[in-house]
Amino acid sequence: MYKRILVPLENTVTDRAILDHVSQLARHDNASLVLIHVADGFAARNMQQLKLRESEEMKKDREYLEATAARLSGEGLQVDAVLASGDPTAEITAAADREGCDLIAMGTHGHRWLKDFLFGSVAEEVRHRTLVPVLMVRQPPSTGSSTASGATPA
Repeated sequence: MYKRILVPLENTVTDRAILDHVSQLARHDNASLVLIHVADGFAARNMQQLKLRESEEMKKDREYLEATAARLSGEGLQVDAVLASGDPTAEITAAADREGCDLIAMGTHGHRWLKDFLFGSVAEEVRHRTLVPVLMVRQPPSTGSSTASGATPA
């Protein structure tokens, strides 16, 4: 059914939930995956205008993205990886179009009401901006730290 699936990653435990789910879906449909991480810190958002070099945060993001892509490729999946910078919603929706994706599969934190109001929800914004179907998989209840840094790539 799906041929090319865009998977936004955050380098958090949320990635584990979506990657477990989407890996099975990709195998079932013989689909390829496009992993994307959108760096949105100051350096990432202003890299072009201020002619900044890739920040240390972006280097770590790239390493995580490439390690995750390599692991999934080693499991027999066809995987591409994209490191973008700027507004996550705009970059994700643009990548879905540019990469010819027919599904966007996103992990969600399961914030409710106040946290979504305060912090926003990229998944909700993507869902409202794109014409590509969006699959959202909620992370399981927290069992520890919310960041995957230093851990084995999801």
